[in-house]
Amino acid sequence: MECIEGWLQSSLQRVYLSTPIPAAAPDSPDQPFELLVARNERGSFQVCVRNTGTERVDLTLTMSGCDDLRVLARRVGYVNVAHHNTATPVDELDGIGHIPGPVPDPLLHDQSVSLGPLETHAFWITVVVPADATPGIQPLRLKLEHEGVPVAQLAAAINIHPLVVQPRQGFPVTHWFYADALCDWYKVEPFEERFWSIAQAYMTNLIEHGNNCMYVPLFTPPTDGVKRPTQLLRFSTPGPGEYWFNFNEVQRWTRLATRLGARYFEWTHLFTQWGAKNAIRVYRNNANPDSLLWPADTLATSDTYRQFLAQFLPEFKQFLTSEGLLDKSFFHLSDEPQEHHLEQYRAARALLAELAPWMKVADALSDVSFGKLGLTDIPIPVTSTARDYAEAGIPAWVYFCCGPRGRYLNRLIDTPPGKIRAAGWLFYRLRAQGFLHWGYNYWYKSQTRELIDPFNEQSGAAWPGWAYGDTFEVYPGQNGPIDSLRWELFAESLQDYALLQTLGISPDDPMLADMKGYDDFPKDAATIPALRRRLLAA
Repeated sequence: MECIEGWLQSSLQRVYLSTPIPAAAPDSPDQPFELLVARNERGSFQVCVRNTGTERVDLTLTMSGCDDLRVLARRVGYVNVAHHNTATPVDELDGIGHIPGPVPDPLLHDQSVSLGPLETHAFWITVVVPADATPGIQPLRLKLEHEGVPVAQLAAAINIHPLVVQPRQGFPVTHWFYADALCDWYKVEPFEERFWSIAQAYMTNLIEHGNNCMYVPLFTPPTDGVKRPTQLLRFSTPGPGEYWFNFNEVQRWTRLATRLGARYFEWTHLFTQWGAKNAIRVYRNNANPDSLLWPADTLATSDTYRQFLAQFLPEFKQFLTSEGLLDKSFFHLSDEPQEHHLEQYRAARALLAELAPWMKVADALSDVSFGKLGLTDIPIPVTSTARDYAEAGIPAWVYFCCGPRGRYLNRLIDTPPGKIRAAGWLFYRLRAQGFLHWGYNYWYKSQTRELIDPFNEQSGAAWPGWAYGDTFEVYPGQNGPIDSLRWELFAESLQDYALLQTLGISPDDPMLADMKGYDDFPKDAATIPALRRRLLAA
């Protein structure tokens, strides 16, 4: 079919509907596209196809070869994006000339595509190489067929390096995982049996993408608005100010996560967001949002909340100890207090230190003054202030969210793919102790319980304050998550971290010298593949 042209290209370049056919594509059977992957790694590339004709053409992708590898083909879907994100230089934006408009992001479990006239589409190919794979070149043949007749034949060479990459060690990665979003989207009640099968699919996805620390909704998360009650902890009140706790569903959650591969656990904040002014909302049951144990304006250090914590925290510790989770857990006090919240935060921290001196507190604290005062065990600054912590000699995790933008590392829907893929290299080079992100599956209008359609709205309906591509990394599928292009690239960056660790590369190695800061690093599509080739050639 003369109107169809196919080619292979890197996964570090987005393919838009109007992406042109490249001048030359080295992926003929005589000169196949090469993907270099070590053993126990996964790699990716794209099969691209353009219809230069004037009629609709329906195509199906078929593959053969690489029989001892796992090869997954997914069609790259498009979502409607209304604007570019703000506060970012033009040379740091992807999709110029395409946004507003359809942007490639969801990876759909579909090997067929309908191309309209003058349209380009892509399939995302993921190659999973087991640890015992035979090193060497394995050919992968790809065909685009129309009504069973091949119209384009392409070839990839999967170059399997002998190195076996070891699992990442000592770098916790966590994303806030919203049980309420699962309940509302899939129309299930909290923690009924169907909920658990859906939650397992999402937990599996998190682990497969390098998220080794699982968020646990012990209580309903007190972040970003008043949420639907979804607390795992059950309890009764036999008398005024008395509480009996039931950890059965907490245990089910943590044991499931452990079985799936989680190595660390992150627990709900114990005080309200942005200042620790109030006690969190604790409900008698998840079915009744009015079943609060105390008024919503109850102060953080009130006698009421102190009495609750004094009974809860010892039993919580007993549960953690009996399950072998105490040394694998990270606890939160309050999210992102500012300088004027210092005294409130200090008072809440003193209460926790008195009642639970064993508790290892990790909080997003971008203001370095909190770190210098030692008010948290594990500070988590935003990338734009991480340098302040490093210069003060304070070990810290790091996070990004809607900001910082500009030249800083992020993974927004218009962030260049090469910039996203640099994440793991920067974490390694800059000696971050861990990574946290708030938006794994926040499919809500900002600060509300109103669901949005993530295929048409990716900023929580709060642009420009909230950025497109920040509120979620996966889309809701029929029975589980649909990966985004951004999520896959970030996972591969964490795999690069494991590669550096396996090879024993020093963060100060001259090879990493260009990774100077979270706002100063190579962001093109060629640098990371070139660094990987150098590492695997050494």
